[in-house]
Formats: sequence, structure tokens, C-alpha cells
Amino acid sequence: MNLRYPLAILLAVALGGCGAEGGSPAATATLPVSAGRTGYPLSFDNCGMKVTFQRPPQRVLMLNGTSVGEVESFILLGLDKTVLANAQSYGVSDDPSMITKIKALPTGGLTMNKNFDVPAEQVLKLKPDLVVSTWSGGFDAKRGFATREQLAAAGITSLVNPVNCAMGKPEASEEEKRAYQNQSINSSLEFIALLGRVFDVQQRALDLIGKLRARVEAVRARVAGKPGKKVLIAYPGMSMMNANGLPAVMTGGIYDDVIKAAGGVNAFAGQTSDMTRTLNREQLATAQVDVLVVGLFTPEENGEASAAKLFAAYPQWAASRSKTYTVVSDGVYLGPLNAWAVEKISKVVHPGD
Repeated sequence: MNLRYPLAILLAVALGGCGAEGGSPAATATLPVSAGRTGYPLSFDNCGMKVTFQRPPQRVLMLNGTSVGEVESFILLGLDKTVLANAQSYGVSDDPSMITKIKALPTGGLTMNKNFDVPAEQVLKLKPDLVVSTWSGGFDAKRGFATREQLAAAGITSLVNPVNCAMGKPEASEEEKRAYQNQSINSSLEFIALLGRVFDVQQRALDLIGKLRARVEAVRARVAGKPGKKVLIAYPGMSMMNANGLPAVMTGGIYDDVIKAAGGVNAFAGQTSDMTRTLNREQLATAQVDVLVVGLFTPEENGEASAAKLFAAYPQWAASRSKTYTVVSDGVYLGPLNAWAVEKISKVVHPGD
């Protein structure tokens, strides 16, 4: 099946929040991706700021933002040679080859400040032609980071992953807030499409999107009509995110979408990301959990041991009685590895189907 033409249409619509080529920025304009070449100068609205590219960027600084989705998108698109310095690193991945590939990228000698990202003076000193952040807060002067205005004054373009515009942006529009709350697997693919346009590798982006989407759709087809078992995604190594010291339980947005694609239902489906912080022991104990998904945050963690510990702590779960679990890491986050997580989770939600 030739997916290129329908994909081009889909992504032209899906990227509606990214802006239009040329002219004044508009939050609802489109930045379509196609099999053609990018026309420069390329201008569009990004989180309320007009950005212009005169040519494909060649010196990219990747801010941390506790994300790996952006740098992984660069790698899968073959854009790693454009990375001047990368601050994104996870050390564990659902695609094991990513660990080595990310480690091979230059770091530019960057060090993090107390807010876990690159301070303004280091960014400006490196003189990149593009700075990429997973969220608007990556350009917050109060956190010691270079603002987008500072970078523009120095001739440096900045780019925020569009679906995260509202994150760290107090004056975010309602449209940006909705996009942030409703993140999905499509959101991960939209960023790939955006990079394809910015770097004039549109055909490469369409090919990659087609392959990733096909893997997810193959799973959806396999589990279609099957009962939706309740799935809990828990990251024991991220307990610092929970006010009660519990494992970070991921819900809402892309987490719900990944589980749904795998044929399950999030045990806390429909909750916002704030549930991760506020979840208490009673809520966790009384949750219906048919399948446990253990998330790994660091290479030192052991998925099997973490699962055993959770099963012992919550023996009332159906998953604890059947010992049904799988292990993921970065595949459930916003980023290009969602297909890996969907495939892993589906195998325990509907084994043998």
C-alpha cells in the first residue's frame, strides 16, 4: 500500500498548530509535509514566536528537558551529523541501539545548572544555528536559560516541540493547552514531519513516519475487538515525581494512547498528568490492574526485581496473581519509539492473539 499521499494530507492537518510557510505567523495555519523539497526561507509560528530558516540548520544544540524524544527523532531521520551538542540522554531504551547512538553524539562540553539544563552563557558561547527544546520552559530566563529573544538577537533560531508549547508557558493559549493535554502517538510523528520540513528531508520523514505508523497499525489490527485489560504504567525509579514517594504512575495523553493501541486501557485512564504527583497508596492499592508495565529510568534498575516488588506490595492486583508484566523505558514517552512500546505491551495484554 502506498501511504505517502494520505500521510502528506494527514500531516498537513496534524501540524496545524505549527504555523505557515511565509507571511505572518498564525496559530491555526498549516505547515504541510510532502515528498517535495523545502522552499527557503521557511517561516512559521512556533509557540507564538515566528521562526525563519534561511537554510537547513547545521549546528544544532539539543537542550535536555529530561527528554530523549527530540534527539531520537534526529537520529532516526539521519540528522545526527547536524548535532553540535546534545544534552538529552537516558541510558536505557526500548530500542537498545539508541543508547550507543546517543552516546556517540557530541556534548560540546556542556554542563547542567541546578535546573537540569544548559545555562544561557554556555548556549550563547557555542554559537549554534538552532537550539531545540522539548518544552517552552527550556527558554525561561528565571531558570537560568537563554530566552528565545536572546537567541534571536544573537542570530540563533529556537524551536520548541510544538505539542509542548503550553509546558512552561504561563500565557499559553487554549489551543496550546489542549494540544499538550491530548498528546498521542500522532504527536510523536508530527515532530518528525516538522523536522523533515525544516531540514529539507521530507521524503525521509514520510518514509520513517510510514514505517512507524505501520507497526502501530499492525498491532491495532491484531488486538481489534479484544477485551481491554487494565494496564498500569509505573516507574519505580521516578518516585521523586510523586508527593507520597510512590512509583511514578503515568496516565493521560500519550500514555493512554500507547496502551489503547496495544489493546488495553490505562488503569487511570482519563486522568491528567497531575495524577502522577498526587496519587496516594489507597488509590494505587484499589486500582484494577490486569497488566503491569514497569518503566525503567536508569540502566541500573532491574525490571524483573521491580515487578516482583510491586506484586508483593499489591497482591490484590490481578496482575500480581498472574505475574503478568512487561518492561519499557522511553517508548511510552513523546518520541519516535512508541511503536516499540506498543508492540511490547500488546504481547502481554493479548498474548498469542
